Amino acid sequence: MRSDTVRARFMFFEAMGRTLEEMERPMVAVVNSQNELVPGHIHLDDIANAAREGIISKGGTPFEFPTIAICDGLTIGHAGMCYPLSSRELIADSIEAMMEANTMDAMALVTGCDKITPGMMMAAARLDVPAIIINGGPMLGRRYGDEKPAALVIDFLGCGSCPGLYTANSMACMAEALGIALPWNSCIPAVYGRRRGLARNSGVALMELWKKGVTPRQILTREAFENAIRVDMAIGGSSNTLLHLMALANEAGVDIDLELFDRMSRTTPCLCHLSPAGPYFISELYEAGGLGAVMKELSKKDLLHLDAPTVSGQTIGEIIKDAERIGDDVIRSIDDPYDVEGGLAVLYGNLAPDGAVVKQSAVVPEMLKHEGPARVFDIEEEAADAIMTGKINKGDVVVIRYEGPKGGPGFREMVVSTISIVGMGLERDIALITDGRFSGVTSGAAIGHISPEAMEGGPIAVVEEGDIIEYDIPRRTLNVRLPQEEIDARLARWSKPPLKREVKSYLKRYSAMVTSASTGAILRVPDAKDAGGKS
Repeated sequence: MRSDTVRARFMFFEAMGRTLEEMERPMVAVVNSQNELVPGHIHLDDIANAAREGIISKGGTPFEFPTIAICDGLTIGHAGMCYPLSSRELIADSIEAMMEANTMDAMALVTGCDKITPGMMMAAARLDVPAIIINGGPMLGRRYGDEKPAALVIDFLGCGSCPGLYTANSMACMAEALGIALPWNSCIPAVYGRRRGLARNSGVALMELWKKGVTPRQILTREAFENAIRVDMAIGGSSNTLLHLMALANEAGVDIDLELFDRMSRTTPCLCHLSPAGPYFISELYEAGGLGAVMKELSKKDLLHLDAPTVSGQTIGEIIKDAERIGDDVIRSIDDPYDVEGGLAVLYGNLAPDGAVVKQSAVVPEMLKHEGPARVFDIEEEAADAIMTGKINKGDVVVIRYEGPKGGPGFREMVVSTISIVGMGLERDIALITDGRFSGVTSGAAIGHISPEAMEGGPIAVVEEGDIIEYDIPRRTLNVRLPQEEIDARLARWSKPPLKREVKSYLKRYSAMVTSASTGAILRVPDAKDAGGKS
């Protein structure tokens, strides 16, 4: 920043106790999503303070400002679930506003849970000033017995993001695999002192990035996204990672699509069975060698771009050179994987012309292929009630629609329904398909992100009670057993309904602007004609 500009602004900063010497150094934002409502964020002041120490030690002047953070777990079972995904755009936009308004030189992004990490990464790619992601780390967990899915039988111990490989920790892994965070960002438990050390080192690394002029788009390349997708498939990450990686790629100017995810899934072995797909927590991934050990295994089959740069100053190959896999269960050898394919699969068919997503690593073998009569619901609460009151029969396919990005609005997680299916002991007997999305805790035959969604006139809008739904995950198909002529006739009679719930201003605007799940549920920027200008 020009010195005359610094001096003109100094009177404002002097009023806050800043010195001219501080103002002549790089102005570094510390974006902190700490709040007292979310366990994954309650401790982030400590993480932010450690990052500040690293920034100051290398000649930067930190300025902290907040952004919002919503916990998906706290919104389960009520209309608040409309807000977590839509908050991703608010987070990115608020960071843009503060950074651009104050002409900051670099930013440390202190994050924790589901939509906050991708929102911050999107802001980093959009603004393209030196930036680094600093996650707050997973909490420790305790499970009981071996009979039930770990997602339902665990205690949460202390601060941090939820202990399994749900969306929060999946995205922390993606930040590390992309190279936009330091090694071990993904899995050091929140309560460990090493987590604070990582934050301090992140502040130091950020200043090196600033000195060298390294910005996020130099790191977030096509090769980086391919690395992240490989890792995602190998660890069996949340289905939400597809949404967030596509949205981030859009901000970074990198072209990726659903077909890339599925193509890479077919050629990437699944090396981990972390909760909810298996019994292990993220803290156990840490003890087993961390994400670096997973990537080291993938590199043995030439499945990674080892020359991809990272914010550490090293390439991925240099980082994982000395990684070590400890034990044989939490991280399997590349020659002895849990499955020969990755954790996620993309299905297509007359019900999902633009694709649908399933976490195949969490589906029991007997439900990888299924057909049954549709039980149709236009809102999740009605479906959950039917499941819990015994109105769903073995063999049924529960269809929940008008829960997509536009229809929800906000693309709610169908977590009450999926947990109800497991709780009623039906996960081996029924399937659920939806244009909504799923929590990272989801297990069972749950197929989501059906695109186009019902509110956009997708075929799921005209499925009727009793229609036979058939899917085959190994063959990547999802269909309703109807002639195309019948589907077309039904769609010709269909008209767009009003939203199923009353929503306030932001969600109305979100519904009007959000795009399909198949494109990452990004917001469409109005063109000149839409904005009232000349076309």
